[in-house]
Amino acid sequence: MHDAVIFDCDGTLVDSETLSAELLCTLLSELGHAAEPADILGRFRGQQFARSLADLEARYGVLPENFGDSFRTRSVDLYRERLREIEGAAALLAAMTHPACVASNAPRNKIELCLDAAGLAPFFPASRVFSAYEVGAWKPDPGLFLHAAEAMRAAPSRCLVVEDSAPGVAAALAAGMRVVALLHEEAPDWLPQGVPGIRSLAELRDFL
Repeated sequence: MHDAVIFDCDGTLVDSETLSAELLCTLLSELGHAAEPADILGRFRGQQFARSLADLEARYGVLPENFGDSFRTRSVDLYRERLREIEGAAALLAAMTHPACVASNAPRNKIELCLDAAGLAPFFPASRVFSAYEVGAWKPDPGLFLHAAEAMRAAPSRCLVVEDSAPGVAAALAAGMRVVALLHEEAPDWLPQGVPGIRSLAELRDFL
């Protein structure tokens, strides 16, 4: 039994990571760089955006100063037009009896935009949305999850985290929480031994 369920947002509740990878490839292409969405996804899933930009510069050279701002601006319309929930998210949340919240490396405005665009905002009032930008701790640092647990009045050991990335899983384990990984690939090499993996959110019901 858990006192709180903490969900990541991107790639766990909403299918934003695929769209983000496509947009990054488009922006890089406009600068004359070739990139594949699958490669971008594999390299940057769950990573702090500032680190992703630094990694892109290490690979492609210095990017325009407004590259990050261009990504954020263009992603707004993209999410509003094309963003969907991860299959089964709304059904799972509607059936859950456990208190649930979202804890994401993204800024609050992006989290709320994504939840709204995917139709999941009614499940998460503002008091149950936690952003690394407001806490000052980005996964794999456990600080964000510990902050969420405190706000939910749940001991870390009584929290279940649902994640889809290596940084998120590492943060949950460092926080002393149980974690289940939603897998988007076969046998990922980043999944620690002993951490259960699921292929769909419907399977999460077996862990609640």
